[in-house]
Amino acid sequence: MNSTRADADGVAPRADADRVPPLSHRATADPLFRLVAHALETAHGRTPAAVWSAPHAFHLDSPGLVAAAGWPVAAAAAPRADGLVRLSSLSHPAQSCDLPLTGRYPDTPGWAARPYALLRALARAGYGRAGTDLHVQGALTEAAGLRLQEPLDCAVALAVSDVHTPAGGERPAREWLAALLREVAPRDDAALRTAVLFARPATALYAGQGGARRSTPFDPPSSGTRLVLLAVRGSPEDRGDGLALAAECVRRAGALRAWPPGGRPGRSILVLLPRDRSAAVRATVTAEFRDRGRPAPRFVNITVAGAARRED
Repeated sequence: MNSTRADADGVAPRADADRVPPLSHRATADPLFRLVAHALETAHGRTPAAVWSAPHAFHLDSPGLVAAAGWPVAAAAAPRADGLVRLSSLSHPAQSCDLPLTGRYPDTPGWAARPYALLRALARAGYGRAGTDLHVQGALTEAAGLRLQEPLDCAVALAVSDVHTPAGGERPAREWLAALLREVAPRDDAALRTAVLFARPATALYAGQGGARRSTPFDPPSSGTRLVLLAVRGSPEDRGDGLALAAECVRRAGALRAWPPGGRPGRSILVLLPRDRSAAVRATVTAEFRDRGRPAPRFVNITVAGAARRED
């Protein structure tokens, strides 16, 4: 959709590319966004035309309520003009790939299959037909137990549609992107996707049928509490027992509530606890697990964050 001519490497330069310092060189930028911008430059020799972040999201322990966490997935993108997509991730340094946007699906590294399918769907819808260089990276690993699929899809869709929107044009509405993502991944968690795209800081969102949304305050620090993600370690066969033990421990140590962040048991629980009980809860859980010969769980502080955004 960008009418500028491509260079010999199939790259479509943007007229505004030199107007601001590269994100990778801005000392005040978030380290994750500097890293993902630098990684695109290193992997593909390109300065990103846009970097987008999309937050992980989680369910609350009330039906239908979701919120965004202050741990994002980032996507750095630059437009091409030769019909290829080049995908890379620091989590899979040996599995970068160059793939066509048309024709039969080629062999694709497992990690890249999902963003590649989305890029092809975006191209069919009119965004990115000319190709894209894309680098993705998350702030959390899979071991944290928060779903990666929804924030990854949203970060990729927002970044790619942005860099292929003509100068002066309007980016596609988030409602349109949400509908496209429902078609591409109909089995994903629609409520979590809604939180990724539309959440507000210190707010929970009710994600109803047909895209209806209603917000309600959810700001643990303002009520003297803290929200913590507790992720158990060990084999998949042991996780159920580990999560049950963790839930028992945190309640005994003074936690107010504990629930699975994905709507069903996985590898972590969210814990709401009085701020002055934070150290005691961590110490109780760690000691209990070690006494039973289990590896101590991971603890991740959670801030209730806003929706996906462009990182300028």
